[in-house]
Amino acid sequence: MVASIHTRFVDRVDGFVVVGQAATGETALAEVARLEPDLVLLDVHLPDLSGIEVLRRLRARGDDVGVVMVTAAREAETVRAAAAGGAAHYLVKPFEFDDLATRLTAFRQAHGALRGVDRAGQEEIDAVFAPLGRGRTALPKGLSPETAAAVLEALRGSDELSAAEAADAVGVSRVSARRYLEHFVAEGRATVRLRYGGAGRPERRYRPV
Repeated sequence: MVASIHTRFVDRVDGFVVVGQAATGETALAEVARLEPDLVLLDVHLPDLSGIEVLRRLRARGDDVGVVMVTAAREAETVRAAAAGGAAHYLVKPFEFDDLATRLTAFRQAHGALRGVDRAGQEEIDAVFAPLGRGRTALPKGLSPETAAAVLEALRGSDELSAAEAADAVGVSRVSARRYLEHFVAEGRATVRLRYGGAGRPERRYRPV
């Protein structure tokens, strides 16, 4: 069921189409070799191999396919291992369509930046590296470095928080706090999960990476 939801999410993003699915790590390795996709959405928790082991085996055989981790695993060691294996992004389940779409779009832009280019200029190089969550992207219009630093400090000072909690800690509106937090998520400096409660929309909870 979850896989079918993610499939529908991917198909809604311009420039992406699902070409295959795999329920186990071994099947995933075989399907990547057979289908040669541009990108793999990879869970950590698989019946036979961990997603991290799948990622390591892909790299060991020289396969540089793009990988976005899509998982409920939140352990720092796992996140570090995914980054070391060259995962482009790490998205914590459950998530909304916009969360995945942001990462897929960033991957598409980076993936296409060097297409048809023999020698890359700085602009093309930045297009490859900036979207991959290393803190190199500029703040969106309307966001200030000072407030961004304050929100990031509040984020790093807690296990997780909501936009409302960040707003209270920093002294800005909830809407403003959420814009900063979502920027950090897009950069890979934070993760977000949905907390379901009573009626209404689920609460977005942010954690530092």
